[in-house]
Order: sequence, then structure tokens, then C-alpha cells
Amino acid sequence: MNSLRFTTQTSSDGVVERDFTLGEIPGVLWSPASAADRAPLVLMGHGGGTHRKWPAMTGRARLLVTGAGLHVACVDAPGHGERPRTAHDEREIAVMRRAMAAGEPVGPIVVRYNAHLAERAVPEWRAALDALQRLPEIGPEGPVGYYGLNLGTAIGVPFVAAEPRVTAAVFGLHWPDALAGTARRITVPIEYTLQWDDEHIPREAGLALFDAFASREKTLHANAGRHKELPRFEADSALRFFARHLGRTVMTPA
Repeated sequence: MNSLRFTTQTSSDGVVERDFTLGEIPGVLWSPASAADRAPLVLMGHGGGTHRKWPAMTGRARLLVTGAGLHVACVDAPGHGERPRTAHDEREIAVMRRAMAAGEPVGPIVVRYNAHLAERAVPEWRAALDALQRLPEIGPEGPVGYYGLNLGTAIGVPFVAAEPRVTAAVFGLHWPDALAGTARRITVPIEYTLQWDDEHIPREAGLALFDAFASREKTLHANAGRHKELPRFEADSALRFFARHLGRTVMTPA
């Protein structure tokens, strides 16, 4: 995989946003505009059907940058954002759309497809981490966090299990079917979020995945509401979680 190359840069409200490519993979790095020293890095995985600059991604990234002085990076998952879809991607998406149109459960399809995407994405994330840690403002020695819900959890659980450089992670909103065995290898501090009235993921399934993590420190956040009704204050909780575990101080009320 090729080295990281920055392509554009903008700055607003204390946050520098730099688009980059890693080979054919597009990504974005958000950083504090006034940082004089190295700061920890949080890798952020986006949800299914979205991309690295989806509004939720940008909002969470800017909160982590301005609230705790962290660097935050996100790359497009395979078949998402600016990345072309394979024939396999197209088939699975078509099957999901037919199931949704017929009012049939989509969980088994999403679990299968997300597991396939994770196989492709985990090596890419490890290469991205290698490249980002070569930047002088991040460096190879600092702590690393991972933040991903939905597809971000499907990719993040096997990534964190395989990557000893990650020291804390926020997950949520996924089925345990393809992830529980891998979650048992994760021992870093975890914050996990589920929606109590999720129409796609039964609460028992979310609880089963939370239970599978081997972490001695793990916290469950269960909120009333459907799958897409995750309260925005969960991002504030993630800020406090990462500040605590990555050695930062929260700089704004959260």
C-alpha cells in the first residue's frame, strides 16, 4: 500500500481538516489548529451506507478535536464513499434492498456483508495507522483510540482485536453473530452503546455482544429509542471516555 499523501487542507473554528489518500483509499484527518506538541489519535469508522465525511462523522471528529485536542482520522470503507463497489458489493446491497422493500429482516444480510467488508478493511486500517503514526504531530508512541458504530463496529472489533496499539474503544449498534468470538480477545477499556427499542437489533443481541468483550473495564449505555435515534449526548460521553483513557483533559463542557 502506498504512503499517505495529503491533497487538500481547510481550517475553521480551531480545527484543521486535511483530506488524504493512502494508495487508492481516501481518508480525512482532523487536527487541532493550535497544537504545538504531539497528541493522541482516534481512528473513527463510519456506518454502513455512509462515508468518511458523513455529518455524524464530521461532528464527532470536531468534538474530539476541540474538546480534548485529539487527532481524528476516518477512511472510506470498501465499497463506500468515493470507493468503487465490487460485483459482490452490488449483489449484497440489492439483496438488502429487496428484503427492506418486502418488510423482511435485514439483520442476517447485514451481518454477512459487514463481515465481508471487515475482512477487506482491517488490513487497510492497520496500514492507515502505520502511515498516520509516521506524521510528526502524531508519532509512533502515543495512545490510539477507536470509535465506530454499526459498520464501524463490524470493522472495529476485529481491527482492535488484531491491533495492540489501540488502547481504548467505543463500539455499538451491532449484532453479535460474527463478532462475539473476536470480542472475547479484546481487553482494552470499552464503552458500548445500544438502542433499547432497536427495530433491527434485538436488545438481547446487543447485550450478548457487550457481554462478550473480555475487558475488565467496560461500560454499557442503553438508550430508549429506535436504531437511528441514538442521542447526541453519547458523543459527549465518548469525548470524556477518550480523554480519560488517552491522557487528555476535556477542554469544553460535555
